[in-house]
Amino acid sequence: MPHPPFVISIQSQVVFGHVGNSAALFPMQAAGLEVAAIPTVIFSNTPDYPTLRGRPLPPEFFSDLLQGARERGLAERARFIVSGYIGSPEVAEMVADFVAEAKALNPRLTYLCDPVMGDDGPGLYVPEAIADTMRDRLLPLADLATPNPFELSWLTGRRISTLTDLQAAKEALRTSQTGHLIVTGCTLDDTSEGWLESIILGPDGISRHPTEHLPIALPGTGDLFSGLVVAGLGSGHDLPHAVEMAQMLTARALGRAQALGAGEVVLSEPEFRCALLNLGPE
Repeated sequence: MPHPPFVISIQSQVVFGHVGNSAALFPMQAAGLEVAAIPTVIFSNTPDYPTLRGRPLPPEFFSDLLQGARERGLAERARFIVSGYIGSPEVAEMVADFVAEAKALNPRLTYLCDPVMGDDGPGLYVPEAIADTMRDRLLPLADLATPNPFELSWLTGRRISTLTDLQAAKEALRTSQTGHLIVTGCTLDDTSEGWLESIILGPDGISRHPTEHLPIALPGTGDLFSGLVVAGLGSGHDLPHAVEMAQMLTARALGRAQALGAGEVVLSEPEFRCALLNLGPE
């Protein structure tokens, strides 16, 4: 009996709410993937609340967790590595070292880099040293990258308004020639009113994937989206289908949160869970 696809997910973790691994882990597992979750920070909640407890993992502690992953041979087993929010420059460098080592050991590995570093409202919310490591070390290793327009603009120093801007920005990023850039939450000059787009740019061209623009912006949306993309790929779907499925299920989670008045994405809606349990290729 074949083993399920194995994922190493290196992201933030919170006690309460759904961001980072606390958003991405459940959908990947519900879709039948096996996941090893390595935290980069452990917080009580997101910074959107009046108080915040916890801290980034000390570098020596994080290094010890990575060593444990090496000792268990996780890189050799993995089909995917996902990286998201990183809490310190030292940990960012260690993640880059680990991903490079894993890809050398396991050429079939797919690395998804979600460069979680900022958005239009708050601006850049990680130290520039972390953003620099994402640009200079992590993104060149990525087979898939999922920046939002703010992140892509910051990483490349280019304004993002048109497809031509996106193509120029992709060229400016030092990503793999065979990799795919998935720019999320795009509102380009020709995007239909009331819609957002995820736009895939890769060696096989460009595809645009519109979705209704919901009047709600919540922490964890991008983390959930990336986890759902990996869930779709691990379940046998091609990348465009995985992106569209991720958009649809992220919208369900946002709609459920809005209905409940929640401050973060909600993963408990029954049809959301059923869709993940039945996420096989058509």
